[in-house]
Amino acid sequence: MKRAFAALAAALSLVVPLGPAAAATPALAATPAAATAPPSLPEGLTSAEVSFRGSGNLLLHGSVISPAGARDGRAGIVLVHGAGTGTPREKLLGEAVAFARQGLSVLVYDKRSEGYSTFERSYSVLADDALGAVETLRSRPGVDPGKVGIWGLSEGGWVAPLAASRSAHISFVIVVGANALNPLRQQTWAVAAGLRKAGVSGSMVDRAEPTLYRVVADGGMFPEPYHDPAPVLAKVRQPVLAIWGVHDLLTPPRETPPIFAESLRAGGNDRYTFRFFAGADHAAHLTPDGGVTRQPELAPGYPELVGAWVGEATSGHAPVAQVSGPAPVQAGDSVGVPPTEWWESGFVHLLVLVLFLVGFGGYPVVALVRRFRRTRTEVAPVRAARLVSAGGLAVLAGGFSYLFYVLMTGGKLATPGPLLAGRPVVWLALQAVTVMTIVATAVTAIHWRRVTARGEKVRLGLLVAGGAVFVPWALYWGLLLP
Repeated sequence: MKRAFAALAAALSLVVPLGPAAAATPALAATPAAATAPPSLPEGLTSAEVSFRGSGNLLLHGSVISPAGARDGRAGIVLVHGAGTGTPREKLLGEAVAFARQGLSVLVYDKRSEGYSTFERSYSVLADDALGAVETLRSRPGVDPGKVGIWGLSEGGWVAPLAASRSAHISFVIVVGANALNPLRQQTWAVAAGLRKAGVSGSMVDRAEPTLYRVVADGGMFPEPYHDPAPVLAKVRQPVLAIWGVHDLLTPPRETPPIFAESLRAGGNDRYTFRFFAGADHAAHLTPDGGVTRQPELAPGYPELVGAWVGEATSGHAPVAQVSGPAPVQAGDSVGVPPTEWWESGFVHLLVLVLFLVGFGGYPVVALVRRFRRTRTEVAPVRAARLVSAGGLAVLAGGFSYLFYVLMTGGKLATPGPLLAGRPVVWLALQAVTVMTIVATAVTAIHWRRVTARGEKVRLGLLVAGGAVFVPWALYWGLLLP
């Protein structure tokens, strides 16, 4: 089932994220991940190359960045990447340098590509990778093993608490742009927010976009769709620093913090500090345009906050239930994305797709075969039938291609193409072809009742059957909604 959906997605995209890590997930091959060159650092900092074993005994590579001549007994922090396969350590070099300048030893490593892709990932595996990094940093000269914590960005905001819940060796947790919603709901909100920011309204963003995500998740093409962060956060006993940019367009910045706090308190942990940074985006970098563009500079005061808070947390004086900063900006609330019912499952959609291909595609194929064989027929071609066949196939291929394109380019600021009254012109064209196809189906059904030739009656019958199923299908996907 998963392979079938993956193949479908690939085809459609052409037309247009317990202890020792070595003991976990043995199914993954013990092959080394590709290493990158040591990072180039500004003056006053040093770098030491390290390698360690992650989940499944996978060899991972990283760098420990520290202040030159740093004192012994210093605190350390492991950085966990956001979504993306094989992300190099340089992606977080700005954060690593900024935190090292606050007196910390920072381990940043190249993210795995083994067992991680668009359609496959495990937060448990990533958490065990992070635990391997934590143990490595705890053993570094000059680092106090009792003062090593973990920092996670975006997807890392699910991974870092999971790692902390599994190890008493992690002394604090920092998350940036973290999410207290499940990944499917977060991603659906992010793409919808990007579409609305681009000016889109109507059925495509309200109905088609969340529907496609539900079907994609049902087909196994959306990894960890219903991962629930709340029970994990309830198991986190370490002090927590959570940071959000007020212009976060990938995590609902108004909804997440209260759920985050409630989940921590449910486990008896009130040692949390929440901080919102003005003019900052999802990663707490400066943004000049409300979160769409990310500048390389971190929000002013962000590194200093991390340095000071780590000092308090590792000395037993972590703040209690502290929240500060300007109110975040969130245009609209997220909505629940429940699993599909049996009648809207990925399997049923595949069956419907087969029916459409046979019904809509069979009509012109038979005509071509007849022409190739020079077979004469007494039945005159039906113009409406041709419209049903062409229209149905056009909506099927064009609709899914366009939706997949929107999903792949969604987030922050989507690119839906030209708009007319808040509706993408492409979507309006698809809706117009949908109406034409339904009308043509009705005309073809009338003609079908008059046909006596057996072969032609079967051919038109399949076409009409496809058109009849096409009506509720189009309604379900929002093609018949305003």
